[in-house]
Amino acid sequence: MSKPRISRLSRRGVLAAGGVIGLGAALAACGDDKKDGGADSGKGTAAKSGPWSFKDDRGQTAKAGKVPSDIVAFVGVGAALHDYGVQVKGVFGPTTTKDGKADVQAGDMDVTKVTVLGNEWGQFNIEKYAALAPDLLVSTMFDDAGTLWYVPEESKKKILAVGAPTVGVSVYDRQLTQPLERMRALAKSLGADVDTDKVKQAKKRFEDAAARLRAAAKAKPGIKVLVGSASQDLFYVSGSNLSIDLEYFKALGVHIVEPPEQAKAKGGGWYESLSWENVDKYAADIIMMDNRTSAIQPAAITQATWKKLPAVKAGQVIARNPEPILSYDKCAPLLEDLAKAIETAKKVS
Repeated sequence: MSKPRISRLSRRGVLAAGGVIGLGAALAACGDDKKDGGADSGKGTAAKSGPWSFKDDRGQTAKAGKVPSDIVAFVGVGAALHDYGVQVKGVFGPTTTKDGKADVQAGDMDVTKVTVLGNEWGQFNIEKYAALAPDLLVSTMFDDAGTLWYVPEESKKKILAVGAPTVGVSVYDRQLTQPLERMRALAKSLGADVDTDKVKQAKKRFEDAAARLRAAAKAKPGIKVLVGSASQDLFYVSGSNLSIDLEYFKALGVHIVEPPEQAKAKGGGWYESLSWENVDKYAADIIMMDNRTSAIQPAAITQATWKKLPAVKAGQVIARNPEPILSYDKCAPLLEDLAKAIETAKKVS
C-alpha cells in the first residue's frame, strides 16, 4: 500500500486529507496558492480557427495554432469538460472500477469512448499518449509548485517531450468557487458555449444550494461535521484547510471538526491519522466519508469502534468526493447533500 512519508507532500497526504489513501508519491512542498490564476484571471481566447491561448494557474500561457481538439486530461477534468460539451480523447487517473464500470471520478463520460492511459497512480502509457497526437494536456494541481496531478514525476520529461502544451487548474488552498470558474473559463476557451440554459440552470442550482447550506449551518450552529477517509489500518480526519470543498463549506458557516495543526503536520497539513481504536477521538454529529474507490466505504467498515460512533448509530453518515468534478452540475449536489444532512441531523455529540 503506502510508501514511507517524506517531508514533502505525498499523495497519501493530499488524498487522505481529502481522501485518497495508501499511495505515497511525493509532490512538491505546500505553499500559498493565492497568486496567479484566480477565478477571474487567465481567461482563455478561442475562435473556430486561428491561434489559441490560455493562461493557467501556474501563470503559464499554453498556446496552439488552433483551438485544441485532441485533448488528454486527468479523468476528473475530462468529466468536467464533458459537462460543458468538450470531449477529450484520452484520460488518466481512476476511470474504471475493477468490474469495468465508470469510476465516480469519471462523471457522465462514456469511458468506453476514451483512451485510458492509466487507471492507477503512477500509470501513464506514453506510447498510447503519443499515438493520440494530443494538442493539449490538462490536469489539476494540489500544490503551488505546478505539479500536474497524476502525471508521474519519473516520466514527466518524456510526456512533455511529446510536445502538447499543458494546462494546470489549481485545486489547492482556495474555495470551490475559484476552480469552478477556472474550469468554466477553460471550457469556453476550448469552444464550449458556457452560457447555455443548461449551464445557467446548473450555476443557479449551485448558488441556491450554497444559500441553503449557509442557512442550514446558521440554523444549527452546534452541528459538528467530521470529514474522514478509511483504510485498512487507519482512519484519516481531514482538516478544513487546503481542500477546496471544505474551505468553501467552512466559509458558508459549516462547523467542521478541525484536528490541531501539530497533529496535521505529519500529514503535510492536510489530515490527522488515527488508529481504529482511537476513531472516537473527536465528537461529531455528521460524518462525511470519502466515496472514491481508493477508500473503504462505510458499509464495508467492520471495526466495532466505528459502529459505536454516535453519528454512525444515528445514520448520520454521508458521502464526500474530495476531488469534486469541477462543473456546477456536479458540485451543486455536494452542497445540497450536506445542507440536507445538517437540516435533518440530530445533535448526538
